[in-house]
Amino acid sequence: MEDGKPVWAPHPTDGFQLGNIIDIGPDSLTIEPVNQKGKTFLAPINQVFPADEDVSRHVEDNCSLMYLNEATLLHNVKVRYSKDIIYTYVANILIAVNPYFDIPKLYTSDTIKKYQGRSLGTLPPHVFAVADKAFRDMKVHRMSQSIIVSGESGAGKTENTKFVLRYLTESYGSGQDIDERIVEANPLLEAFGNAKTVRNNNSSRFGKFVEIHFNEKNSVVGGFVSHYLLEKSRICVQGKDERNYHIFYRLCAGASEDIRQKFHLNSPDSFRYLNRGCTRFFSNKETDKQILQNRKSPEHLKTGALKDPLLDDHGDFNRMCAAMKKIGLNDTEKLDLFRVVAGVLHLGNIDFEESGNTSGGCILKNKSSEALRNCAELLGLDEEDLRVSLTTRVMLTTAGGAKGTVIKVPLKVEQANNARDALAKAVYSRLFDHVVNRVNQCFPFESSSFFIGVLDIAGFEYFEHNSFEQFCINYCNEKLQQFFNERILKEEQELYQKEGLGVNEVHYVDNQDCIDLIESKLVGILDILDEENRLPQPSDQHFASAVHQKHKDHFRLTIPRKSKLTVHRNLRDDEGFIIRHFAGAVCYETTKFVEKNNDALHMSLESLVSESKDRFVSQLFETTNNNRDHKQKTGKLSFISVGNKFKTQLNLLLEKLRSTGSSFIRCVKPNLKMTSHQFEGAQILSQLQCSGMVSVLDLMQGGFPSRAPFHELYNMYKKYMPSKLTRLDPRLFCKALFKALGLDENDFKFGLTKVFFRPGKFAEFDQIMKSDPEHLAELIKKVNHWLICSRWKKVQWCALSVIKLKNKIKYRAGACIKMQKTVRMWLCKKKHKPRIDGLVKVATLKKRLVKFNEVVNALKEGKPEMSKQVKELETSIDALMSKIKNTIMTRQQIDREYDRLVKSSEALLTALQKRKKQEEEAERLRRIQEEMDRERKRLEEEERRRKQEEEERRLKAEMELKRKQEEEERKRREEEERRLQLEMEAQLLQEREEEVQRQAVFEQERRDRELAMRIAQSEAELINEEQPDAALRRGPQVQATKAVAGTKKYDLSKWKYAELRDAINTSCDIELLAACREEFHRRLKVYHAWKSKNKKRNAETEQRAPKSVTDYAEQNPVSQLPVSHHEIEANRQQRYFRIPFIRPVDQYKDPQNKKKGWWYAHFDGPWIARQMELHPDKPPILLVAGKDDMEMCELSLEETGLTRKRGAEILPRQYEEVWERCGGIQYLRSAIENKQARPTYATAMLQSLLK
Repeated sequence: MEDGKPVWAPHPTDGFQLGNIIDIGPDSLTIEPVNQKGKTFLAPINQVFPADEDVSRHVEDNCSLMYLNEATLLHNVKVRYSKDIIYTYVANILIAVNPYFDIPKLYTSDTIKKYQGRSLGTLPPHVFAVADKAFRDMKVHRMSQSIIVSGESGAGKTENTKFVLRYLTESYGSGQDIDERIVEANPLLEAFGNAKTVRNNNSSRFGKFVEIHFNEKNSVVGGFVSHYLLEKSRICVQGKDERNYHIFYRLCAGASEDIRQKFHLNSPDSFRYLNRGCTRFFSNKETDKQILQNRKSPEHLKTGALKDPLLDDHGDFNRMCAAMKKIGLNDTEKLDLFRVVAGVLHLGNIDFEESGNTSGGCILKNKSSEALRNCAELLGLDEEDLRVSLTTRVMLTTAGGAKGTVIKVPLKVEQANNARDALAKAVYSRLFDHVVNRVNQCFPFESSSFFIGVLDIAGFEYFEHNSFEQFCINYCNEKLQQFFNERILKEEQELYQKEGLGVNEVHYVDNQDCIDLIESKLVGILDILDEENRLPQPSDQHFASAVHQKHKDHFRLTIPRKSKLTVHRNLRDDEGFIIRHFAGAVCYETTKFVEKNNDALHMSLESLVSESKDRFVSQLFETTNNNRDHKQKTGKLSFISVGNKFKTQLNLLLEKLRSTGSSFIRCVKPNLKMTSHQFEGAQILSQLQCSGMVSVLDLMQGGFPSRAPFHELYNMYKKYMPSKLTRLDPRLFCKALFKALGLDENDFKFGLTKVFFRPGKFAEFDQIMKSDPEHLAELIKKVNHWLICSRWKKVQWCALSVIKLKNKIKYRAGACIKMQKTVRMWLCKKKHKPRIDGLVKVATLKKRLVKFNEVVNALKEGKPEMSKQVKELETSIDALMSKIKNTIMTRQQIDREYDRLVKSSEALLTALQKRKKQEEEAERLRRIQEEMDRERKRLEEEERRRKQEEEERRLKAEMELKRKQEEEERKRREEEERRLQLEMEAQLLQEREEEVQRQAVFEQERRDRELAMRIAQSEAELINEEQPDAALRRGPQVQATKAVAGTKKYDLSKWKYAELRDAINTSCDIELLAACREEFHRRLKVYHAWKSKNKKRNAETEQRAPKSVTDYAEQNPVSQLPVSHHEIEANRQQRYFRIPFIRPVDQYKDPQNKKKGWWYAHFDGPWIARQMELHPDKPPILLVAGKDDMEMCELSLEETGLTRKRGAEILPRQYEEVWERCGGIQYLRSAIENKQARPTYATAMLQSLLK
């Protein structure tokens, strides 16, 4: 497969699609579809197959394709199907695709005549060719043959079976009425055993093996039909779109009016056993008019008739009646069959209801009386006996009291329904057995030499709900698939190996383990089911649990929850199981498995039917009535295993198949809609894979399906050859023929006993051999020519052999000389070998001295002494080597001297190793001691860190507690201040009112006084001034507050900045020191406020503290307390804080705050003593009180609000570590030395440290 070459790649719906290789990967290929240019997809390399250049070409035999693989097989079938060619070969296996319409002239009598006596492959593929091959193989090999027709439901197995039977009877029949009877038996069997399913309108719900028997003259003498596993559950219930067996609908549609009235028939919807499924008839336009309206169901009238070219209920009823007449059934037998069928329908219409009494039984509904009467009449039963048998069960006592006492056990409604359905199934299944037996009686034979059997059995089935019937059908298909593998694949490969052809082995899936899972003794599913049936109270759940328990680790069995379908995953483990069949995994629901596996009736019901007044009905149950055992007579329900019965029949069938020659017809269903000219590739590919066609194709690709023994070919063609050639032995005779014909050696292979041909090549060889005499004469010439050539080649080989012998003599002479030289060399070597070996050993010993020197050089002590010893040993070795070279010494002398040197070297080596070991031990002890010291220091450091961390956690907890206490104290103080403020405001308001009143009195007094003065002046009298009323004075609290506010111990308003700084640095008066600090920071606030107000436009804002701190100070002004109160409250506590800090200039450069800085502050009492700013990518800014007052925060600790910020306060150690890392110690020391630093706690600690 090269780039650009057409290939077949997998497709989900078409199976494969044609494309070109665009690229080749390690384990996949890039494919471009031919019909979708520009689009590519990946495909696994093992699922891509080469395609022919001409994709429209098709061949009759897939083995003739240029490339043999599953893709070309599918495409060849598709091309032929599109041209209405439904048959294709894979070697000797026929693939038949259901066309779903009648193909003209495909199955005519002329076509039958055309295929008579023609070898497989000489005419286009056809089912007639396979039938004729089976007949010719039977005739030639004197051996019975089997034709196995397999495939899914709806693939056309039944139709192909009928064509095989028709071909054999028409071509090789005796011309008697028996040939026609064999063909006409099929419609009768289909009427009673076929039904409409969702996948096939004419699905065989039973398996049959039809045998056509031949006499010594190879003429048809009779036939025999064996049937397997009728689906009895369909009699009582069907799926939504499915029907019951055809006979019920054909009787309703085609029966005459007399029969309808006599058997009380009506439309299908009036019968319980029909109205739960599809109630429409199959008919065409003409026959639909012939069906009376009162016989059509409402569903039929509403949606119309069902359409199928091969089915017509009204017409098929007439054809069935004609077939009954042809096979020898008279009118009485025919009416007997119809009467029992009608009786089953009326039996299904009997309904039950609770009786309402204390017995707990049931009774018939009133509306069921007519159905009971009709059923009893048609089956020849007593109406009252039938009613009692359906509602009660008779039991006979076996112990206690009088033996044989009859006990009637009332049945519940559900039990009565089950008894009614069981009776219906029993009656219909025995009726079907009677039909098959009657069919076999219609074509009897006295003796038979051989037979050709045609097996038509339901294909592999898998539905949404699978029950006991699907389990048995799929078990049968497992056995047939194994037989196919053995016959086609396994035996073929064993034959190739036995004959020594060297054909590659083809691998296929061996399903023996799946068969053992089902049928093995004791632990097989069938035996487990039988054991469950024998229990006193069997249940489907217990059966499913037993299956899972005994095969819990089996590869082929698993639980329903592992299904790929949702509907199966809802099942419990005791409600089903999944079996991995050869064609795929199927989930079986075990409901009613136990019931369906039991083919026995209660004694009361079976006795009732077997004693029927109707002779025909009683004969149906004669066999079982005669064979009833003692247990059943006592009233106990006996057990007859359906599964084991089917297994026994299946094993007998396979024994019969293995004793015959085999031909295979693989039927294929082209689509699920059962419509013509619709090819679903993926679904068809799955069918081909499951049927083993792909494995056969792999085998045929390197195989030889046609073969013949040498003696048979010799006997077949010696009459065409002259006596000169017939004297040859069979193998040489065949070889001469093949070489003379010039056949391609790839088309045949010679085995040990046979010659093998590629597909179709044997027919070509036979055609050449049986050609006209002129061509035969030319062929004899070629044979003579080949014999002469072969003899000449033998002479040439003789001459070459003589020349070869001469050359061999010369070669042996040269070899003798070489042997002499070798012996001389060996003698010389033997003489000097001891000295040479001695020199080699001593030289090796000398090479070891290099390592000795390396060890000595690595020593630290005693190196000169050890070097001297090594030098002495080297001198001894050189002396020995010189002695060996110059004198003749024996091996013993050399070994003695060598051993002495070895002992010396070993002693020296031991001393060196001992010295080296001592040094290494000392070094190891030193390293251990160092490691122990490091470990001790590490543990001490960890302990110190742990204690430090615990101390820090304790300090942080204390800090947090202190912060909370301060917060509570602050709130309490603010509340007290607000209360005092309110009281003061109220007092002031009262005083203002009193002041107004006093002013009014004073004004009035002034005016009065002025008037009095004027009067007094006029009268020359003076009045003395009086003091204001004491009542008009301010309140004592207000006056006291004003006095406190207005009174200061120190008036510092006139002091200069330098005087304040010197007082702070030198004063020992605590109150003066506090007052100076207060005034100093007040002036700083005023200065910074003035500076901020009068700054230049666009000038950068100077920020001495984070904005959050300054904003808090503006929003929360702190009331001014006395200076002494500040000092007492703070008590010169040392507090350390850290908060994030971003300068306004950097805020616009980094809007996402990725480069966040930190602001550190150390407060000595209420005022700041040290300040740090750390910003990414910038040097740290360090500030100390005194030197950097103008750049530091001028706010008091209370004004900053830092004590209220959670997490802002840090430990002294954390602050000091950062201060030291940023060079704070050197900065503070420089300020102290220059007398610029104000005395604080930090300066005192540094001075103490320096001292």
